[in-house]
Amino acid sequence: MKFLVTGVAGFIGFHTAMRLLDRGDTVVGIDNLNTYYDPALKKARLAMLGGRTGFSYLHLDIAERGAMAELFRVQRFDKVIHLAAQAGVRYGMTNPHAYIDSNIVGTQNVLEGCRHNGVAHLTMASSSSVYGANTKMPFSEHDNVDHPVSLYAATKKANELAAHAYAHLYELPITALRFFTVYGPWGRPDMAYFKFTQKILAGEPIDVYNGGDHARDFTYIDDIVEGVLRTADRIATPDPNWNSAAPDPATSSAPYRIYNIGNNNPVALMDFIAAIEKATGKEAKKTFLPQQPGDVGKTYADIDDLSRDVGFRPSTSIDEGIARFVAWYRSYYGV
Repeated sequence: MKFLVTGVAGFIGFHTAMRLLDRGDTVVGIDNLNTYYDPALKKARLAMLGGRTGFSYLHLDIAERGAMAELFRVQRFDKVIHLAAQAGVRYGMTNPHAYIDSNIVGTQNVLEGCRHNGVAHLTMASSSSVYGANTKMPFSEHDNVDHPVSLYAATKKANELAAHAYAHLYELPITALRFFTVYGPWGRPDMAYFKFTQKILAGEPIDVYNGGDHARDFTYIDDIVEGVLRTADRIATPDPNWNSAAPDPATSSAPYRIYNIGNNNPVALMDFIAAIEKATGKEAKKTFLPQQPGDVGKTYADIDDLSRDVGFRPSTSIDEGIARFVAWYRSYYGV
């Protein structure tokens, strides 16, 4: 099949495109190579993809309405995996318009492209951050998420709402995936595990926020991509049991679904750091700091629905995943 992958030079986009190519699909990837983090890493990912049969890349910003409309009109995609976004939580406190342009305007352009050009299924990235102030664990797609604690989270919830409207109005099948903290080789340098590894190997102290009292449902990239592809292959359909008198946020009378995609096994931050110390063979020097604005204390994914519907089963342990990441980091940066 012919796929559009937005954000193809990003961490998840790169790995998703690689897996699609491995199984024989054609992939058109777009990315604007913004400078939120070092574009050299994005270009290196693209270089890995560039030699693959069936792959083509276009330098394109999803916020550019005319260019996006032309892309969809000319290319005629079978399916779309929409992963492009302005990522990060704290960046939104100083650069809020970046989130509106990319996450709101950009996603709207993707929805319009799918609507007007016969796309069979749109699979789009949401985020565990939409759970915001919720404290009921594990986080369930069937719970309301109306109290975001960051602009990033608010834009992701807005994306879900706009997607539902398109599924309802135009019968466009859409599945939204709420990613829980993704890590692994070729990962994002702004993520804590990447910074921890960098500093530990350099003998520099690491900043540990909230006194280390955090837990995250860390999910290895290979497990995430397996879930993304399985979901993309299962076209969303209306839920015949959906009840407007007691509406379920995860399903709909429209062809629309929301799934959590995580490890279903939160790991304490201090244990995660210990795994990095084990993989690097070096003890971290820790600077303990207060919690940062926009952070949540714990994430924990209920993945029962995704497991039931597509057979999603994360299988990579923290020790194994971190060891693979550290090995990649040493090789890529020559450490």
